[in-house]
Amino acid sequence: MHKILFIFLFISQIPFAQTTIKDNITSYPVSYATISFGNGNGLFADDQGKFIFTKKLYPDIDSLFISALGFKDLNIAAKDLPSLLLMQPQAHQLDAVMIDNKINRKFKEEKLKPYLDDDYYKCWLPTIESEIAVFFQKTTSQDQKLSEVLFPIALESKDWSKRHKSNSEKKKFSTLFKVKFYDNDNGKPGKVLTYETTVFRATEKDGDFHVLNVDDYDILIPENGFFVSLQVLGYTNKDGKLLPNKKYKEIVSKSEGVIKIPTNFRPLLPFTDKIETKNTFVKRVFISGNNWVKFDKGNQFTSSLLDKNLFNYGIGLTYKTYKDE
Repeated sequence: MHKILFIFLFISQIPFAQTTIKDNITSYPVSYATISFGNGNGLFADDQGKFIFTKKLYPDIDSLFISALGFKDLNIAAKDLPSLLLMQPQAHQLDAVMIDNKINRKFKEEKLKPYLDDDYYKCWLPTIESEIAVFFQKTTSQDQKLSEVLFPIALESKDWSKRHKSNSEKKKFSTLFKVKFYDNDNGKPGKVLTYETTVFRATEKDGDFHVLNVDDYDILIPENGFFVSLQVLGYTNKDGKLLPNKKYKEIVSKSEGVIKIPTNFRPLLPFTDKIETKNTFVKRVFISGNNWVKFDKGNQFTSSLLDKNLFNYGIGLTYKTYKDE
């Protein structure tokens, strides 16, 4: 009992700061902002714009780089971190353009099916350090609007029994993902197409793919195509509240000391070799000024997926193609 009390008292003495990020005009919380440490590490604010930063866990960090859709980037000293940070919103010219271009005409619905696979060895293992973006071409000269995005997911491997695993080992999970939409900037993701903060939660109860309805966003497909991106934010509690998630798990080895292993989150993201072109790009989200890189051999990647010629994450889409007036 005395040991438990001592541990509790020791933990309570660890210096930490809970900080809330808000819009400096509306005072609304800035949900799911990205807090980068500049050395490839970082974390995310929750839906209320709150995050916890401890000098105990990150003693060598001098400053934080904070970014969020629709806001100017913010640099702040890690020492004496205030309880409230205010971010300056950018001019929302994009939102006005999207509303003005809302289409109210007859349309035909078109679907691009997602590429599904439940083979563990053909899946990307999501980590909070990477954002994956997939390019889609405009399929017609007629006006098109994005209606749904279908994200393929894999809950377990199809060779579960061959790996001598039992059903009791299929642990429950609840994982939060962030979604963004970009225009095509010379073959890479460019400016965002909407400032909407878009997230969804995946659990072990889901099927082979998650359907995200974006019809109300009024995203018109640009003539030169667009990108859909997916980024894991981390695990949540049973109510969908984002939990503190670390980029690495630290394992103590007798021979090598502390070893950092990237934290992988379920569900897995199945990749495919059924798409002729290489449409998938990846970037590291906790590095300010980070750049998109095509997921291809020789492009800074060492991946068993590339060894199997699995170059693309097979997202599906539903379009509304409008008839000419």
